[in-house]
This record gives sequence, structure tokens and C-alpha cells, in this order.
Amino acid sequence: MRQAVFLDRDGTICEEVGYLSRVEQFRLLPGVAEAIGRLNQRGLMVIVITNQSGVARGYFPESILADIHQRLRAELARFCARVDAIYYCPHHPEGILEEYRSECRCRKPGIGLLERAAQEHNLELASSFIVGDKYLDVETGFRAGGRSILVLTGYGNEEYMRQKKVWPLQPDYVAADLGVAVDWILAQVEDAARGHARQAGTTQRKNNRK
Repeated sequence: MRQAVFLDRDGTICEEVGYLSRVEQFRLLPGVAEAIGRLNQRGLMVIVITNQSGVARGYFPESILADIHQRLRAELARFCARVDAIYYCPHHPEGILEEYRSECRCRKPGIGLLERAAQEHNLELASSFIVGDKYLDVETGFRAGGRSILVLTGYGNEEYMRQKKVWPLQPDYVAADLGVAVDWILAQVEDAARGHARQAGTTQRKNNRK
């Protein structure tokens, strides 16, 4: 089973603009493409998971998301970076559009999107990472059994400074931005790889003595 890095979209990958409803509003945050490219090079799957209740609220049609995500992929491709999949939740329990009015499992901090991604891509959630700019992203990671990283871009800094003392669980790591988060993630992956190598070496030596 594979590891993945699950990324929130607004405020983590691109600028937070409230409800991103037009392609021309989309702007990658500085350093994001390079950070995602490093994850690609390391062989980690990069998957976007995003709540998009603006659909349920009637702010924009679901078709707009396809256009925005096409722009996201195109902007990353300019830097030879990519996301492997994008999953979104268009629902909200108070949505004005009946077909999207739902108390669903896919809306973060529910883990429905992660479970779907894990099934479709043979992922191990317990060894994966979840990165976002809100506590609900952190909580999503805890619920899934993975490691959670809060970035201080988007809403991250405000939430962290004002609310961290009342959070029932703290993030596994707090990073200034996605680039710093990726530094930490890759360090964890390298440490785990070295640990597996040491364990394999110890097992081999024991077998040689038999």
C-alpha cells in the first residue's frame, strides 16, 4: 500500500478568496508548485481534498470546479509538478439546492473523501499526511489515523493564534507554508525508510546466524 499527501485546496495550494467561483480568481500560492514537485519526485501520491459548499449554497455550479481544477493542473504543469487526483465535497446540510443538501461523510472533517481515495489508489491512510489551513483539516487527519500538518497560510495563522488553546488535539506539525510542510514530510519519510532499512538489516543478520 502507498503513502499519500492529502492537500486542502483554498488557502493551502491557492489563495483564499472566500468562495473561489471564477477561474480568473485562481492563483497558486508562492512556492506551492515547487513543493508539490518535490513530493512527486519522492514518489508520494499528491491528492487534493476540498470542501466546496459553494455548490450547495448556490454560489456557483459544480461545472465551475472542473474548470478551476483544470487551471490548477495547468499551473502546476508549468513547473513540472502534478496532483494525482482531486476529490471534493459539494454538499452542505444547510444548502439551498436540495440535491446538495446533505449531512454527508465526505465533508471534512468527515473522512469519506480520504476513504474513497484510499480504496481507488491502494493507499494506507495511517502512513499518510494531511495538510491544510484550518483545524477541520487537522481533525480530518486525526480521524483518518494519519499525521496532520497545519499551514499558516490562508486562514491558518488566524485560527492558530486565536484558537489553538482550545483545540482538543494539536497538529503533528505547524508550518509557515506548504514548502515548509513538505520539508517536514520528507524528513519523516526518510526517517521511516532508514528505520525499515535498519530493521531489515537486523533481521538478515539474525537469519545468517541460524
